[in-house]
Order: sequence, then structure tokens, then C-alpha cells
Amino acid sequence: MQSTFLHTPRRDFIVIIKGVLLLTFLIEGLGTILLFVRFEQDFPPATAFFHALYNAVSAFNNCGYSLFSDSLMSYRGDWIVNLTVMGLIVLGGIGFIVQHEVIARFRGLQKRLSLHTKLVLLTTGVLILVGAVLFYLFEADHVLKGVSGPTQFLDSLFQSISPRTAGFNTVDIGRLTNPTILVMIILMFIGASPGSTGGGIKTTSFALLLLMIWNRMKGQYHVKVFNRQIPREIIGRTIAIIFASAFSIGLITSVLLFFGGGEVLPPEQSRHFFVEYLFETVSAFGTVGLSMGITSKLNDIQKLAIVMMMFAGRVGPLALAFSWYTEGKKEIKYAEEGGGGGLSHAAACGRHRIGDLRLQYRPGTL
Repeated sequence: MQSTFLHTPRRDFIVIIKGVLLLTFLIEGLGTILLFVRFEQDFPPATAFFHALYNAVSAFNNCGYSLFSDSLMSYRGDWIVNLTVMGLIVLGGIGFIVQHEVIARFRGLQKRLSLHTKLVLLTTGVLILVGAVLFYLFEADHVLKGVSGPTQFLDSLFQSISPRTAGFNTVDIGRLTNPTILVMIILMFIGASPGSTGGGIKTTSFALLLLMIWNRMKGQYHVKVFNRQIPREIIGRTIAIIFASAFSIGLITSVLLFFGGGEVLPPEQSRHFFVEYLFETVSAFGTVGLSMGITSKLNDIQKLAIVMMMFAGRVGPLALAFSWYTEGKKEIKYAEEGGGGGLSHAAACGRHRIGDLRLQYRPGTL
């Protein structure tokens, strides 16, 4: 658990774990009450309460399962349902560590937020805003055409939040344009935050990747953010997670394509399968659950591949690989290759010649 977070190892995990149960109960309870108030208008009290409880738990845990056959499309323009579900998704997606620190900060028990919490809150806010704006721009003349302004706002915001591991939808995913599908694939790949109920590579990994690129473009070797320097081992682990995740997605997508079977169609008639299979795979990796309608058409081998992707996506490809690691013989370390050209052997060995006097020293000593 300690290695999940960016900041220095915490010593109050027992307190946090106890708070997890209390926060979960309070947040899901509040969500149930709000949804019950709305669902009571459409169902008998007992049924309304069951729907409210089920959807509240599903939203907070970023599950996305709904008892309604059309997910939440029937409540597309409903402010209570949309805002409640979106709030539950965000609270569940930022992680319990962030929740704990924010509450402690407001109560005056903590002077400042950690680097982890700052990065999670900033990245989450930017992703939600950018995703909503792009969804509106790409769908203004398509699925958003002909609906009221408030409904367009709710649709754009909901579809920006939900792909990051939640899986609810208020519009038909199969009718979205290709640019929107690409945006949703990216959001699903990024996923939620460390220590949360969601999947994906995590918001912190995505943020660190952008920071690393930005710092390298400025000619800085170290990654710095909020007047702090990120340890190199965390950067290395982040890169490994991203590449392992991308490799896993590529592998499972290939399996879906190779074992598609069925009738052999010309390329121009079967091109759509690539987008649908890629969307399905990334959705499984991010434990999102959204689909372009291809899930029920998968054969047994394809379904097994998706099951493996969901499991690996929730555990994490790198964590799954480490679980197979066994302690073996000691690693052999070799001398590192010299950097740029022109470095003489004498300089590399720590030797300098001054006139006829040869000075020899070991690096790190006087």
C-alpha cells in the first residue's frame, strides 16, 4: 500500500483504514437518500429504495452496473440523478487517502495537503473539464443535437466522468463519433486514482508522464512539481506501469481480432471491428464496463480474453507480474558504459596527470 502513493510513507494507515468504512457508509448512505427521493416518484417505496441503494453503491465503487436496461439513459436530463451519480463516482475515484487528507485539512488536523493529494485533485479536475469540453464539441451536431442546453451540459459532464472506470452512460455509446470514442478510450486508459475503487493506469501515472516530458523539454533531468522533486524510482515504476498496460491492451486486442471467427467480410466492411474490440479491451482494462454493443457477440475465447483483461486491469499488470516473481540467485552487476564520447579511460578511472605527477583517487574520496 505504501508504494502506491507518491509522498513519503504514511504511519497512520490503521486510522485511514478505519475511516474507509465510515466514509464509505456515509457517502453511499447520502447517495442512497438522494436517489431514493427521485426514484420514489417512479417506483413503489421498497423498489425505489432498492434501486437507490444499488446504484449508489455501484457508482461509489466505480462499478457502473445498473438495474435499468438502458443504464441511466432514462434519466438523461435529471439533475438529481446525474449530479448524485457523478458525485459518487468522483468521490470513489479520487481514493481514500485523498478523502482522508482533505477532511483532515478542513478540520485543521493537517497543515497542508501532500503532493499525492494535490496531484490527484488537479489531474482529476483537468480531465473532467477537458473531457466535457471535447465531448460537447464532438457531439454538438450528433447525440447532443436537438436537446436542451442543460441536458447537453449534463451529458457532456457525465460522459467525461463516467469513462474513468465508472461505466454508467446517459447516451447511446454506439452512436458516438470516432473522435469522441478516442477521447473515451484515453479517459478509460487513464482511469481513477491510486488507492481508489477504480482501475486504469491511474491519474498520478498520467500526470507524472506529462511532467517528465515537460521537464525533459526544458532540459531538466529531474521531475519537479509543487516545489518537490519526484524520486527516480517512482518515475521508473510509472513508465513501467504505462508500458505494461499498453502492451497488455495491445495483446488482448490482437486476441479478439485473431479469434473473431464468423463470416469473413471484406476489409471495408469489417474495419469497425478494430475500433469496437479496442474500445472493449480498454474498457475491460480500466474496469469501466462501457461497450459499443459488441460484448454479447463475443465467442468463448474472446470472452475469456476480456475476463483476463478485467482481472489484470484491476490488479495491475505490473503488480500481477511481480506476484509471479520468485527470489532467485543474486543479480550480477556489470560496469556501466561511459556516457558521451571523448571520456578517456584515465578520467573514467579517476586519474589526472599534472606535469610528471600522476594523481590517483577513488571517486567519492578526498
